[in-house]
Amino acid sequence: MKTAIAAAAFAVLAPAALELAALAGPAIAAGQASRPVCLRTIQIDHTEVPNSRTILFYMRDGKVWQNTLLNDCVGLKFEGFAYAPTPPDEICDNMQTIHVLRMGTVCMMGAFTPYTPPKAKPAR
Repeated sequence: MKTAIAAAAFAVLAPAALELAALAGPAIAAGQASRPVCLRTIQIDHTEVPNSRTILFYMRDGKVWQNTLLNDCVGLKFEGFAYAPTPPDEICDNMQTIHVLRMGTVCMMGAFTPYTPPKAKPAR
């Protein structure tokens, strides 16, 4: 009887698990979890918000990291944002939420990617 119940449960749950693995992407579907990119908060010099979906993190060592939020974040460009790092001394991609000041909008951060600022045009 236990075998029949286990087989029935597997028959119901297995397709859902395979569908979730496919939606999660090839790294998780293949059984490989990629490590998140985390920035030490003490190393962040300043941030810039070019639009409602992008935050640039300027580091003290001169590197710049771009985070593309999972969705548009209403009010982000004009109101600014705050976050509570998780873990306390790092901000990690795909794990962190931000809060738009005054509006209270909560937005999920996406992946960090290295960013190279465009070169300034020479003055004429």
